[in-house]
Amino acid sequence: MIEPAALTMARSRAVIMEELRRLMPGVEDLRTTLPFGLAALDSHLPQGGLTSGALHEVVPGAGATAAAFGFMVALLARLSGAQPLIFVSPAYGLREHGRLHGHGVCGLGLDPARLILVETAHRRETLWALEEALHSGAPAAVAGVIDKLDLKLSQRLQLAATAAGLPLFLLRPLQNLESSAAATRWRVGTAEAARDRFSLVARPRWHLQLERCRNGRPGEWVVEYDHVAHRFSLATALADPAFARGAGEKALRQAC
Repeated sequence: MIEPAALTMARSRAVIMEELRRLMPGVEDLRTTLPFGLAALDSHLPQGGLTSGALHEVVPGAGATAAAFGFMVALLARLSGAQPLIFVSPAYGLREHGRLHGHGVCGLGLDPARLILVETAHRRETLWALEEALHSGAPAAVAGVIDKLDLKLSQRLQLAATAAGLPLFLLRPLQNLESSAAATRWRVGTAEAARDRFSLVARPRWHLQLERCRNGRPGEWVVEYDHVAHRFSLATALADPAFARGAGEKALRQAC
């Protein structure tokens, strides 16, 4: 079977860029990983953080689409700098949850002014927009939502992210979850938020499972997020390192 020309070109570009990074490290930002700033998580990731030039999947647990979306926004909010962030949002995929809301993303520490929203009507438009956003090299990161992604298409997106040296965060539904070339896959569930003395939400919490990680290891945590400091921390129940380590070992046994 003949390989499509677009895939061949993307693969060649990725190889060339990787060789340039090896021979000329000064041509790119020295930061090639995106750490959480939380040792319990970063120790499970290669080089202590999320790989910049890679595809990272976020999969919501049952009834946790909003939670998974919030986790992805928090990851974007941690990316400092003036570069924009491109979010590809298919109109057909988020009807039941509505559109991105400025006050909502601001509440998670992401400045809406940095966000460029691209709405698409079909899956092929979504894939095209994701690839073009990566190839442009303009944003600090690209994120999006897609209803279905097979191994071949995930390889194209992974190669595009590698060639651009940019992180690609992709929200995928729990249904129709197929094999993927993504560097990491995060399963996100709900957790009771931390509240202040007036019973108002002070910090959101998520139940995170790192289901797969290339050159890393699986793990499981309950984390909370400070949107002002852009900082992740373990929830109080997991503040004991021994407890957190046991959760990671449990997830590893489940993955085997």
